[in-house]
This record gives sequence, C-alpha cells and structure tokens, in this order.
Amino acid sequence: MIPEHHLEVEKTVRAVLSDVLGIAPDRAAAFHAETGLFGSLPELDSMAVAGLLTEIEDRLGITIEDDEVDGDMLSTFGALVTFLDRKLS
Repeated sequence: MIPEHHLEVEKTVRAVLSDVLGIAPDRAAAFHAETGLFGSLPELDSMAVAGLLTEIEDRLGITIEDDEVDGDMLSTFGALVTFLDRKLS
C-alpha cells in the first residue's frame, strides 16, 4: 500500500530537483522510480548533493543525518522517494 504522503513526497522531490539543480519542471515531471539520479544526472554532482538534501529537509521538515546519505539512497528517483517516505513514517 502506498503511504498517504507518498505523492506529496514525489511532488516535493520533483520541485527540489527543478529548483536546486535547474532541471526543467517538465523533465522532472517525467521522472519515474527507475530514473537514475546521482551518477546519471550531470546536474547532480557531489557538490549539488548537500544543497539538494538541505532543501528537501527544509521543505519536508525532516533531518537527514550524514550517516544516512549513501549512493543507494540517491541512486534513483524511486530510492530517494522511498527513503523520504520512511523518514516521514
């Protein structure tokens, strides 16, 4: 069962990717669970990760600890949304 807040998390992540990385909103809207992020999006390099995560924290009202950040969490759009869903549960 999809968590109630799942669609809101997806919407927020799409907006943050667009705002922070300068990705066109229609491009971000086309992202699906398997869309690659870190290592696949040239805009999302190691320098951009901190800004992306900080903005997500601010918009969702959560804290992402340094030891929670890894390649798996940022590997795909779906992995990031799933991670954030768990943080909000």
